[in-house]
Amino acid sequence: MDGWLSPALEFTTRAIEVAGTAVIVLGTIAATIFVLRQILQGTSREDAFHLYRSNVGRAILLGLEFLVAADIINTVAIEPTLQSVIILGGVVLIRTFLSFSLEVEIEGRWPWERHKGEQRGSRAQPDQ
Repeated sequence: MDGWLSPALEFTTRAIEVAGTAVIVLGTIAATIFVLRQILQGTSREDAFHLYRSNVGRAILLGLEFLVAADIINTVAIEPTLQSVIILGGVVLIRTFLSFSLEVEIEGRWPWERHKGEQRGSRAQPDQ
């Protein structure tokens, strides 16, 4: 790519990578502050720990979304080589596995069980 487009895409990619990293770092800091407040307000340590893990997991998931977006832009628009496509495929596979694992940790159930739980919850509630 000639002219201004390639530098603009590289800058955009780096900005998205920085944003993804910032989301993970700031999310972890916010989760830490939040859990400390919960403990000081009397929440049990076990409940606070589970809440902390959930919030840190959500921050990691969101940060990974940004980082994968940056990798996609880099692979498709800036450096479309076979090696970069293979690397992107590996990154997406790893990210998918991490997302899946984190979602199971956060929600405490398999992703495909989400709708079953919602249906059971709606049946348990009487119609008004």
